[in-house]
Amino acid sequence: MALQTGWVIKDAVRVILIAAKERAIAKTRLAPAFAAPERIALAEAMYCDVLAAAVGARNAERVAVVTSDVVLLERARQAGALAIDEGYPRGLNAAVALATAQLGEAGAACVCTVLSDVALVTAEDIDAVLAAMAEGGGVVLVPSRDFSGTNMIARSPADIIPTRFGRLSLVRHLDDCRSHGVPCQVLRLTRPALDLDLLNDLPEFVRAASPTHTLGQLTRLGISQQ
Repeated sequence: MALQTGWVIKDAVRVILIAAKERAIAKTRLAPAFAAPERIALAEAMYCDVLAAAVGARNAERVAVVTSDVVLLERARQAGALAIDEGYPRGLNAAVALATAQLGEAGAACVCTVLSDVALVTAEDIDAVLAAMAEGGGVVLVPSRDFSGTNMIARSPADIIPTRFGRLSLVRHLDDCRSHGVPCQVLRLTRPALDLDLLNDLPEFVRAASPTHTLGQLTRLGISQQ
């Protein structure tokens, strides 16, 4: 496992953390429609859109990426983000826990984790999540469209609760906040609520007509608005 070391985050700053799977194992539920090279290209396009949004946000001082994908790590470095190599695919929550611990040790007080497949997210969306954080700390959750999953989570302190991405993660995050007496706000945002997991999600993304790498890739793959 190779982790970036030697950097220090000063003044208890806020950090945006992008969690990304290796491209080769991302978007497997789209396999019935797309061959592996097409899924890899789509996963990379989504990641690039999320990274651009994070770099453009004004309410955070640093951006970090956690993944074991060497191409995505290099893209992070080129964008000026901190690159945290998890070494091998550990699973989303384990990767976020590893990165959160390292960021906390470096001085981050608030970490806003964004999944790499919410390609419609904008810098303004991320800024809104960070602005919604309670003055004394807590948790801000951005749910998926069906209000079952969590597509973004901001935590201050960074390890105040663990992340529980996966099935029914919104309920699990809310339960953790209640059981630990942690202030929590659910912030519904249209753009980051749409993740691209299923074939039915793709036409919805195309209808949004966004200026994204993801839309360009979907267009090349022949996805229509129907």
